[in-house]
Amino acid sequence: MKYFALFAFTVLFSLQIQAQKVVVYDNYTALEKAVLSDVNTTYVVNFWATWCAPCVKELPHFEQLNSENKKVKVVLVSLDFQNQYEAKLLPFLKKKDIKSEVVLLTDKDYNTWLPAVDKDWSGSIPATLIIKNGKKVFVEKMFASYDELNQYVNSTIN
Repeated sequence: MKYFALFAFTVLFSLQIQAQKVVVYDNYTALEKAVLSDVNTTYVVNFWATWCAPCVKELPHFEQLNSENKKVKVVLVSLDFQNQYEAKLLPFLKKKDIKSEVVLLTDKDYNTWLPAVDKDWSGSIPATLIIKNGKKVFVEKMFASYDELNQYVNSTIN
């Protein structure tokens, strides 16, 4: 009986963790084509990782933007390590109750894809890309509050 209870707990825990679906992309071009290609959608793309304290600190602002600003689609691009996908990323998303779309980008050829996001990106995170009508606006910074993020997004897209 003890083993059955342990098995049932393990199955239920696994199902709960995987409630947040995270698609893994091994290159930025594939991510861009699959997730960021609708020209009628305005995207707010946040590059972050669970190991980045400023990134984690600003995630609630992006979650609030996702739920309150219906003009945009928030996409959280995790740059976590692929070998920590199940052990760290998925439990983190569950614990923080992340509702925004999350994808994992494992492309380590930074010299190729960083300039595709923005020619001046140093590679530091957090960083945010706004895409509207094929035009890109990029900022390498942490947003200190939801109001700051929302104001920046609205001034960029209007």
